[in-house]
Amino acid sequence: MDELDQKLNATFDGKVLRKDLLHRIKKGTNVPTFVLEFLLAKYCASNDQAEMDAGMEAVLSSLQENYVRPDEANAAQSKVATKGRHRFIDKVHVRYVEKEKRHWASLENFNSQRIAIAEKFYQDNDRLLEGGIWAEVTLAHNDIDEDDYAFSIEDLRPIQLTRFDFERYAEGRSAFTRDEWIAAVLRSVGLEPSKLSKRVQMHFIARLAALVEPNYNYIELGPRGTGKSYFFSEFSPYATLISGGQATKATLFYNNARRKVGLVGFWDTVAFDEVGGIKVRDPDTIQIMKDFMANGRFSRGAEVIADASLSFVGNIDVSVQQVVNSNEHDLFQPLPPELDLAVMDRFAAYIPGWEMPKNSSEFLTRNYGFITDYLAEAFHYQFKHTNRYEEVSKRIRLGKSIEGRDEKGIKKTVCAFLKVLHPNGPPTDEEFEEYVAYATECRRRVKEQMNKRKPDDEFARINLSYFKAGGDEVVVFCPESKDAPATQKPARRRLTRPDQQPGEVAAVQLGVQPSPTGEAVPSVAPPPITPTPTATAPAPAELKEQHFTILYGDTGYSYESIIGPYLQGAKAVVIEDPYIRLQHQIQNFVRFCETVLKAGTVKKIDLITGYDVRTQLADIAEKLDELKQSLLELDVELEVKLNPNIHDREIRLDNGWVIKIGRGLDFYQKPGGWFEVGANDLSLRKCLETKVDIFRSQ
Repeated sequence: MDELDQKLNATFDGKVLRKDLLHRIKKGTNVPTFVLEFLLAKYCASNDQAEMDAGMEAVLSSLQENYVRPDEANAAQSKVATKGRHRFIDKVHVRYVEKEKRHWASLENFNSQRIAIAEKFYQDNDRLLEGGIWAEVTLAHNDIDEDDYAFSIEDLRPIQLTRFDFERYAEGRSAFTRDEWIAAVLRSVGLEPSKLSKRVQMHFIARLAALVEPNYNYIELGPRGTGKSYFFSEFSPYATLISGGQATKATLFYNNARRKVGLVGFWDTVAFDEVGGIKVRDPDTIQIMKDFMANGRFSRGAEVIADASLSFVGNIDVSVQQVVNSNEHDLFQPLPPELDLAVMDRFAAYIPGWEMPKNSSEFLTRNYGFITDYLAEAFHYQFKHTNRYEEVSKRIRLGKSIEGRDEKGIKKTVCAFLKVLHPNGPPTDEEFEEYVAYATECRRRVKEQMNKRKPDDEFARINLSYFKAGGDEVVVFCPESKDAPATQKPARRRLTRPDQQPGEVAAVQLGVQPSPTGEAVPSVAPPPITPTPTATAPAPAELKEQHFTILYGDTGYSYESIIGPYLQGAKAVVIEDPYIRLQHQIQNFVRFCETVLKAGTVKKIDLITGYDVRTQLADIAEKLDELKQSLLELDVELEVKLNPNIHDREIRLDNGWVIKIGRGLDFYQKPGGWFEVGANDLSLRKCLETKVDIFRSQ
């Protein structure tokens, strides 16, 4: 034992074990780490080599006798039937079958979906119903032929500590220096800190942030085999790892049919593995996720408040240096389109997974570390019962480029470091500044990539900084992109048109355009109309063609700001839109007519729209007739033509301008309620993604 081993054993007697014992067993089984350490702590809690060897034999024997492997399910069932009962170590799930109006349990590797279970077990352990838990479970055989089940759960003991003394844990921390404590934490997860650089050690600590800080959202993308998902699948019984296919509203947030909160209500951390493969069938899932990531609450028929942190981990298969030096790509490239800028902006940190070492035995420790379950309980206690945000807010000083979500993300990352590394009290100024610098870098990485992706300057303030205790301001950079102009000053590409040649595209991106002689001259194309929530700016003297994209969740776009400037001098407007039939679509058309009226010159509006057999034409006609009469009072004629075969969406003005909006007038998200901001002012309402093309007719 080295000095740290001796100090750990003296301070946390019975709460630590030799991690090489775990490695020896782990290679031969796929049992989670905290389950193996539960057994090791039970049988190998000794420094005596002979007792330790005997304990190892007992652990292996217990696994051989009690752990069910998937290919041995039939033999396990036979054992219960023959002996009458048997104890297993397995993951237990409980589901409610609505048709039968009862609960059934299942063991992950026992291959039986109809195991009877008493109500007390799933009432005492909510997580049995949401993802399942690992437990020592005694199964009994049912010999009654009339019953519709063969097995029942006689006893169930979750594999985790029954008691945890946080004050004792914090007091024990006082015996260690900060660097010794980092080493102890890293050894607890099986790593040898002496083999890792100081920076990589910080990355590993940052991975633990979601386990100690509620409503903390981060992303890590990197190569395969760096252990990104380990902390959620094996380290803590309070975290769950899900695949993209399970990302549904009912699973994650709220099941309306059962009136039950989803995973975010039962776990400290919900992690999305292989995030690049997420497939979301219902866009509402992402909208609810955005609300939850922003403030830990959402409304889904019921107002739900939960503390779970969301972690996104996945692979990045491209050269990071190529990406940061590219005008076309960013480090969020592997994410599916559903995870848009609004989701990215809610990430407190982007951990550079490409800096992490590949899993290898050379990085595994042979020394002592905390029993995983003990450290997980310490993190869980802090997750639920401690709040360091006020302490951080009083002490931190951030620069002028730090905006709302930057500040929140940086502070929450620092809070997490304090909880993991300083549960007993405040750090020194030097240590605190180290955490602030790291947190600022991780948030800057998020903002840099959003700035590359966004076609305007919304995220352009990327030079995030903080002030040291002495008053000096420090601007923090990300090492991979510090010297990459394409990331520090990205080109704006919104003016790119589909009909441009490659050379023309590049010229527009660089702020120049080719002249007829082939020489580059300064670009005179104005930026696209950028609506703001305030009054629309006056139309420019010379209107230009526009081609841009409204992104999902964007605000600031109204009919007046997009179409208004092009109504100058127009006397007649023709709008073709197949979907002016539902209540909200007709309301959108009324708002469009109001925009036309403000131009002051239009005398006729022609609407060509579609209908289907399910739509009550009389109801549509009644509403549009009412609109006709109100327009006539203002000396504007409305003519409506119904065409069931219409598909295109187009607005034609008799002054020569044509406006095509991919979704027609219906490109707004439905408001959550008619008493929220954006319900009446469309410039404040969130949009759906759509393309806008404004050009002159030939």
